[in-house]
Amino acid sequence: MSEYKASCYALRRAVRAAKLRYRERIESHFQLNDSRRMWQGLRTICAFGNKSSAEVRADPSLADELNTFYGRFESNLSSASLPISASGNSIQSSDNHVITVSEDEVRRALKRVNIRKAAGPDGISGRILRSCADQLAGLFTSIFNESLATSVVPTSFKKSVIIPVPKNNNPSCLNDYRPVALTSIVMKVFEGLVKNFICSSIPDTLDPLQFAYRPNRSTDDAISHILHSSLTHIDSNNRNYVRLLFIDYSSAFNTIVPITLASKLMDLGLNSSLCNWILDFLTGTPQVVKVGQFTSNSITLNVGAPQGCVLSPLLYSLYTHDCVSSHSSTSIIKFADDTVVLGLISNNNETAYLDEVEKLTSWCQDNCLSLNVSKTKELIVDFRKRQQQPYTPLMISGTPVERVSSFKYLGVNISEDLTWTTHIQTQVNKARQRLYHLRQLRKFRVSPAILKTFYSGAIESVLTQCISVWYGNSSSHDCKALQRVVRLAERISGSALPSLQDIYLKRCKSRAVKNNQGLHSPQ
Repeated sequence: MSEYKASCYALRRAVRAAKLRYRERIESHFQLNDSRRMWQGLRTICAFGNKSSAEVRADPSLADELNTFYGRFESNLSSASLPISASGNSIQSSDNHVITVSEDEVRRALKRVNIRKAAGPDGISGRILRSCADQLAGLFTSIFNESLATSVVPTSFKKSVIIPVPKNNNPSCLNDYRPVALTSIVMKVFEGLVKNFICSSIPDTLDPLQFAYRPNRSTDDAISHILHSSLTHIDSNNRNYVRLLFIDYSSAFNTIVPITLASKLMDLGLNSSLCNWILDFLTGTPQVVKVGQFTSNSITLNVGAPQGCVLSPLLYSLYTHDCVSSHSSTSIIKFADDTVVLGLISNNNETAYLDEVEKLTSWCQDNCLSLNVSKTKELIVDFRKRQQQPYTPLMISGTPVERVSSFKYLGVNISEDLTWTTHIQTQVNKARQRLYHLRQLRKFRVSPAILKTFYSGAIESVLTQCISVWYGNSSSHDCKALQRVVRLAERISGSALPSLQDIYLKRCKSRAVKNNQGLHSPQ
């Protein structure tokens, strides 16, 4: 028995020593500002962020089925799939010079490559590109400039491997798998250089109600614009009300028609050579789907922008820049493909709003974007004591749109009474769940400084999401519920933490400064 006790004691001592060494390793990462390794260690200790993802069924036929499913939008493509110059299109650009990239630009881009990104179909890793940037810069500069001069993208650069990621824990149909494209890292570098040129060529005033992929714009601005417009309209007359339509698209990026996009880019003033390059980039793209050890047959796509490409978000934003409201009492607010139709209703006249929805539907049909009516929701903000007449039912393509009392838009729950109790309660519950991980770290005896860092990244970020939008109009009861979470975190971490009121004021001041500089709000 004494031998057993001695073994138990030795085991406990070895465990304590191992924990001490692991804790010291995390402390050293913290001292050296190696945040990635520090967070890896913290996640290992407290199991934070270890979500159990659904497994993709090991079916040899699933890969081909998914590849066919992801390529279903090919039917949206018109017969015109040739470059603009070859298709006889009469649109001309005022600037026809061929853009070039310098060797220094390519070298800097290669040295910024994320070495932890998965290699694409060509097998060239980010570590190789970054380590050999000086030796490879000249070679890739020649390839990139030749591609830009001829408006042809090498096929090896356009190949993609699609990894299906389940959208939920129990995928039951092909639509329950989200396609994530693995593309060449070399091509990502190339796309980044082209993206910089496009961004410098388009006017800052383009599509002022598109809040994504724009400097000094954020989700806060999109939500603030909706709330400000709604409240200003309602305050101007107690008989006014607001109708909000939250649009949902089906596979928005995958339905971009390249020839239509190229024509729109020409209209924006981009030179024809670059437009043809983008057209070639989006057409003739070989694609396979990989499910576990099974790989599908290759298909070639001529429509859509792969999710995972550097240029895809910007190209989608430019593709939809002409989707704007046609009435003074309506607005179309966009954050990437999250679109809201805002209707300011006066004197019970909903004609403009209903016409705007109809025109948006027609615009989507003309531009081959598919509306998902079942996920499209309407929210009505009406503070009138007595409604004089029922609201006109909203129909899209013959299907009624569901009216909801609350909708989660860009991470914020907007309620029909414009109160924030629903949103705050949701965030408080989420933050309280994460306090468990903070307690686990305290039991492991990590330093208070690291506990404070974990709180800031995992808990405070939840409580303060878009805080400049909703905190100022929250009830004292809701604010106290938020602050109770902060006080509890203070007791666990043993450190003083910033109050939410201070964070709110700091962010409001920051946004006010940018507004005064004309950088934030749409004109």
